[in-house]
Amino acid sequence: MREGRRDGFREFAAGRSGHLYRSACLLTSGDTHLAEDLVQETLGRMYLLWGRISRIDNPAAYAQTVLVRAFLTHQRRRSAGERPVGEFPESGAPAAGGGDPELRLTLLEALGRLAPKDRAVLVLRYWEDRSVEETADAMNASSAAVRTRTTRALGRLRDQLGGSLSEFAGL
Repeated sequence: MREGRRDGFREFAAGRSGHLYRSACLLTSGDTHLAEDLVQETLGRMYLLWGRISRIDNPAAYAQTVLVRAFLTHQRRRSAGERPVGEFPESGAPAAGGGDPELRLTLLEALGRLAPKDRAVLVLRYWEDRSVEETADAMNASSAAVRTRTTRALGRLRDQLGGSLSEFAGL
């Protein structure tokens, strides 16, 4: 019985870790090391409750919620503001989706200048394509607070990108 649960968790972790990592990279504004730590923490927490996983309707969404909450908890710590490097590390792998690397870096940098909760709400709403209610649940906030934070965060992002936003959007 235990072996079956362990195998089930291994399958879950293998299937979700890439998606969790991409979301964590967006939340951390490209800090891949912190993203790895957050994914590891998320999977560790999921493993602890894996025996009771049958009570959870959507384990993938629950793992995403755990990731966002781990990120927000990390941001509240004093040491969260430390940044050992000012540049993104070089990667041998091509950018996912073959998109414009300059655009990706610009957007990651702009996301990094947002407050952690603003960043989290934008990642959940637009990267994860979650509803307002799902985002509110993940962030322990009301739906109205999520709508307000989303509007303000998008406004801050537009202010940071200035006139270049229409250039990036291809308008």
